[in-house]
Amino acid sequence: MATETVYIIQSYVQGRGKALRAEPQVGCKDAEEARRKAERLAPLRLGVVAFAVSADTELGDYDEQPTIIFKSGQLPPPFADEE
Repeated sequence: MATETVYIIQSYVQGRGKALRAEPQVGCKDAEEARRKAERLAPLRLGVVAFAVSADTELGDYDEQPTIIFKSGQLPPPFADEE
């Protein structure tokens, strides 16, 4: 079991009614790239979050507690609750 840190950007657009709709996640090679891309995307989306998570990608096993690198706008739980 090889655990590695994965850097992900998740963006949200308007869904039905007041709901947010998640766009496909974008993987990044490091925290700096994730922050840069998320900052550029933030003015274009209702919400954006960049985070790091420990994962065993072969098994698809991801840590339950992501580390937030950047967040902006409207986000669903658990990201909206994180500070």
